[in-house]
Amino acid sequence: MLYIKRNAQGEVVMLSKEHSPECNESIAPDSPEVLAFLADRPKSSANFLASDLAFVRVVEDILAVLLEKGIISFTDLPAPAQRKVMERQSLRAKNDVGLLSDDDTI
Repeated sequence: MLYIKRNAQGEVVMLSKEHSPECNESIAPDSPEVLAFLADRPKSSANFLASDLAFVRVVEDILAVLLEKGIISFTDLPAPAQRKVMERQSLRAKNDVGLLSDDDTI
C-alpha cells in the first residue's frame, strides 16, 4: 500500500511508502492515479514504467495468438494467470480494444 497527498483540485501531488501527516490517504500501487503521478515525474523510472505497460499489451497479443492457434491451452496457465487474462480480456471488451495492428497506438 502507498500513501498520497492531494492538492485542492484532488490531484496527487505527493507519494510515500509510509503513512505520514502529509500523506495520509492510502492507495493501491497499481492505481491509475499513482501511474499518472509517476509518469509526470522527470528523471524517474516513469519511462521504464511506460515501456512496461506498453510491452504488456504486446505480451497479451502474443498470448492471444498462441491460444487461438492452439499452441497452448488456456488451462495450461496457472490459475492466477487465468484470472488475470480473463480480467484483461474483459477490460479490452468493455473498452473496445482489440489486438495491436501496424497503426495502433498504445
